Amino acid sequence: MTPNSQEGGDNLVVVDPNGRRTRVPLFPFPFRIGRAPDNHLVLRDSRVSRNHAQISHSDGKYVLEDLGSRHGVWVNGERIPSSLILHGGEKIEFGVPDGYQVQLARTGDEMQKLLARPIVVVDNTPRAINPGGGSSTGRSGTSNLEKLRAVLEVARSLQSSFSVDDVLNTVVDAATAVTGAERGFLLLFDEEHELQVRSGRAKGGFDLPTDDLRVPRKLIQHALESRRDLFTMSFDPTALEERSPGNTIADLELRSVCCVPLVRVNLSGSSNTQMITAARSNAGVLYMDSRLTAVDLAGGNRELLQTLAIEASTVLENARLLDEERSKQKIEEELDVARRIQRSLLPRSLPESGWFRACGSSEATHEVGGDYFDVVQVAKDLWSVVVADVSGKGVSSALLASFLQGAFLGAAVGGSIPAVLRRINDFMSERAEHGKYATLFFATIHADGRVAYANCGHCSPMLVRGPNSDKPGAIESLIATSMPVGLVPGAPFTEEAAALKPGDRIVLYSDGVTEAQNHAEDFFGKSRLREAIAAAAHLDCAGMHDAIQQALKAFTGGAEQSDDITLVVLEYAGA
Repeated sequence: MTPNSQEGGDNLVVVDPNGRRTRVPLFPFPFRIGRAPDNHLVLRDSRVSRNHAQISHSDGKYVLEDLGSRHGVWVNGERIPSSLILHGGEKIEFGVPDGYQVQLARTGDEMQKLLARPIVVVDNTPRAINPGGGSSTGRSGTSNLEKLRAVLEVARSLQSSFSVDDVLNTVVDAATAVTGAERGFLLLFDEEHELQVRSGRAKGGFDLPTDDLRVPRKLIQHALESRRDLFTMSFDPTALEERSPGNTIADLELRSVCCVPLVRVNLSGSSNTQMITAARSNAGVLYMDSRLTAVDLAGGNRELLQTLAIEASTVLENARLLDEERSKQKIEEELDVARRIQRSLLPRSLPESGWFRACGSSEATHEVGGDYFDVVQVAKDLWSVVVADVSGKGVSSALLASFLQGAFLGAAVGGSIPAVLRRINDFMSERAEHGKYATLFFATIHADGRVAYANCGHCSPMLVRGPNSDKPGAIESLIATSMPVGLVPGAPFTEEAAALKPGDRIVLYSDGVTEAQNHAEDFFGKSRLREAIAAAAHLDCAGMHDAIQQALKAFTGGAEQSDDITLVVLEYAGA
C-alpha cells in the first residue's frame, strides 16, 4: 500500500493484510482507490481492481462509489450497490478475504461522540449509556470523570493506531472540553530547552496555527520552571518587569490562562510509570486560555487535567521509545544486509583436488567483521592467497576489508607483491579513516612449489612439513616481513620466498584464533594452536582445518568472543 501524501482535513485509516495501520490524508477529491499506481491510495493486492473505488466530497458529505470493480466494495460486511454516504467509522473492504481494510476517521468525531454520551450512576459507579436510554447523573464531578475516562479511551486507541500528533491533538481537545477553555496549545521543549508549539486547537476540534499563541513562550517557561503542578497565570500589562508580556496580553484581552506541566516519565525501568525528578524533568506544558469566560478548575477539573497531563506525557514517552526501537531495528536490518553482502564476498568454493587445495572459514563476532580471506586462481600453474585483519570493529572495518578484497582481486592478475602493497598502503594512508590499518599475509603459490609472500604485521602462518619433507611434521613460522598496510605512508614492503614439497600445508589465521577465550577468560594462545596443528599433521587441509576448529570450540566452550575468527589451511599436493 503506497499513499500519496497530501494535505487534508479528515483521514483514512488503512489496515494492510498483516494488520499494520497507516493514516492517509483524505485529499484531493475525488479520492481514488485501487491497484493502479496513479490512484491516491494504491493497494498492493492483485485481487484489487486497478481502479476499484473512489470517495467524493460534496456539501460536507463523503460519498463512496464502486468504480465497476470485479469483487465489489463492502461496507460493514455488506456490498454497496453503487454508492453510499459515509458518516465516519465504517469498515470498508474490497471484496477479498484477508485483504486491505479502510476506515474513515473524521477529525474530532470519536471524542465528540464519547463526550456526548449520557452518564448514569449505578452502584456508586458512573457509567455511560446509549443516547435516549436513561437519565443523567446529579453527582458533582461525575460527568467530568466519565468524560475524562472516555477521552483517555480515545487517546489510548489512537496511541496504537494513529500518529503521535493525532493523540496530542486529542489531548488538547479533551483539556478544552474539561475546562471550557476557548483554546489549547501543547508545547514541548526542543534540544535547546526552549518551548515550541506542537499542537494548537480551538474549542470544537479545529486546528490553530502555531503563531496563534502570542503569549511569550519565555514567560510560560519561567512560570513552568518555578513549579511543577498545575498553575494559573494573570498578567499586568502595565508592569515594567523584564518578564512582563507587555501589550501582547492587553491585545489578546485574555481573561484567564491555565497551564499544566507535562512531566517526563520513565516507562523503560519497570512495568509501572515512574516520574523523573532530575533537573529539567518537564517535557513541556499543556496551555489553555479564554478571552470571554474563566477556565473552570472547579469540581475536580484540576485533578482531571493533571491526570490528562500524565496521559500525554506517557504518550510522548511511548513515542520516544518507539522511535528508538525503530531506529535500532533499522540499524540491525542494515547491518544484517551488510553481513550477508560481506559473506557473499568470501570464496564460494575452494579447490579440493589438483596440485593446490584449500579449506577456509571466517566468522564475524558482530554483524559485520574486519577479517577476510580470498583464494584466487591466477593461471593454470599459479594461485594467489590473501588473509587480512583490519584494525577495529564494526562497519568501518568491514568496509575497509571489502576494499582490500577488491584491491587484491585486481592485483591477483599481475604485478609484484611489493608493488601491490605499496599502492594499497598509499591509498589507505591518504583516504582511510585516521588510525585504520590492516595486517595481512599475501602469497602466490606456483605449481612447482615455489612460494612468494609478504607478511605485513600479520599473525605468523605455520608451515607444516609433510611426509616428503626432510623433517615430516615439523612446524615453521613465516614471520612478518613488513609493517601493516596503511600505518605509515611510504613504508617499504619486501618479498620473501619459500619452497613446498608435496604434502606440505600452510595454516593461516587471524588473531581471533589465538585470542579466543573460554569462560575463565584464558586465551587459546599459540601453544594450543601448535598442539592442535601437530595433532592433525597426518590429515589433509580439510581435515586439519576441521580439527583446529574442533579444538578451538572445545576450549572456548561456547563463550562469547570479542574478535573475528578466520582460519585457512592450504595444501600443496604436487604437480
